[in-house]
Amino acid sequence: MLVFPLQLESMPPQLVALLESEWAYIALFGIFILEGAMLMYFMPSEFIVPGSLLLLGDDAVIPIIGVAVAGATIGQYVLFKLAQHGGREYLLQKSWFRIKPSKLERFDGWFERWGPFIIPLSNALLFTRGMLTVPAGFAEMNDRQFITLSAIGTVVFECALAGLFLLSGRLL
Repeated sequence: MLVFPLQLESMPPQLVALLESEWAYIALFGIFILEGAMLMYFMPSEFIVPGSLLLLGDDAVIPIIGVAVAGATIGQYVLFKLAQHGGREYLLQKSWFRIKPSKLERFDGWFERWGPFIIPLSNALLFTRGMLTVPAGFAEMNDRQFITLSAIGTVVFECALAGLFLLSGRLL
């Protein structure tokens, strides 16, 4: 499989060393919090679970998925609360918030049209993952409902990534 070794080479060396240490799960937890809060700019989120499995081994799939779901859900919840309390203008003024207003408006429309139940679907898909977090915060959605729907979508996404990675290794 050619893709995964290239991904490991593109990861910062300090991160690879940390993920190979006894602190791997704590490091992964922090990485997934950043990923959930949409602050993961040095590596695409789709590569974190497969890269983790490559480093930690196939037998670590359940703990990796558990850490992924917990961390990403916490990260999304933090972003949700920032949207809820800070509002649109607050987020758009922040340099770390890299969503363009036009893209945010599109996802606002999705949330208005489909309601809260679009959150797990968007969390389970490539390229829309986490994008409904901010509109949900703007809409002042219930915290418990947001956390539940966010986690459901994340479970589906991370299990699909792990399954594809494990299946690809068996097919080669």
